[in-house]
Amino acid sequence: MSGELAPRNSNAAAPTDGDNRYKAVQHKLKTLASAMDQACGDLLRLQISMQANANRSEELARDIAHAELDPMFVEMQNAVSIALGGAAVEVRRLNEMANEVVGLTEQARATHSRFYQGLDEVRSSRPHKTPRPGFLVRKGG
Repeated sequence: MSGELAPRNSNAAAPTDGDNRYKAVQHKLKTLASAMDQACGDLLRLQISMQANANRSEELARDIAHAELDPMFVEMQNAVSIALGGAAVEVRRLNEMANEVVGLTEQARATHSRFYQGLDEVRSSRPHKTPRPGFLVRKGG
């Protein structure tokens, strides 16, 4: 089961380079939303697995009790069940937060588009190069 959850090869969902062009920012936001959406699926599967393991652990504690083994083993197995159940609850909360990040990222992407898409279309359709943002800003006053 632990083999199902393998770390990803990439270090970041979206590169944090200095490229702030309209299309680059839109791509980074889309990549981030997509990566977070995939993480939500992974977290949901993890939560389900942890809850199932917590339930199995609880059943095992009952089986140990019915076998009349030392009560210490029943207590230890119940502690495992409680810990797994608590971890599953926290994974669910993390999943909810990740879903919220997906929504906020999509909202940021739409807002960015609303503010800058028109400017990008004007700049992209010009046949000549245009100054970079900040070119006309006077330095020192």
